[in-house]
Amino acid sequence: MKRLNNEFTRFVLVGGMNTLNYYIVYLILHNLFSMHYMIAHVTGFVVSLVISFFLNAYFTYRVKPTLGKFLKFPLSQLVNVSMSSMLVYMFVEWVHLNSNLAPIVAVFFTVPVTFIVTSKILKN
Repeated sequence: MKRLNNEFTRFVLVGGMNTLNYYIVYLILHNLFSMHYMIAHVTGFVVSLVISFFLNAYFTYRVKPTLGKFLKFPLSQLVNVSMSSMLVYMFVEWVHLNSNLAPIVAVFFTVPVTFIVTSKILKN
């Protein structure tokens, strides 16, 4: 249980850094370049995905990053991007939440699910 708590704590720290990376890219593309919020969302996600792989491999799970794991890693994030994209769309279009705030709110729903899927891919 203690090991799981340490991994989850490291996962949340890395996730916080990744969220910041994603959000900076998102805000720049959406606000400075007037990119549609969904295109900015997916682009920011892809940038943070690469950073996330290495941080999670080295820091969170303390495993050696390999090409095979790198190629499988997007599968773990497929759940994340699908769920977060759906939530961002729903928050903006249905709830009328500001498009700058919607991605941050979505994070709170995606973190636990992403932790489970990511640990399965990187540890096996």
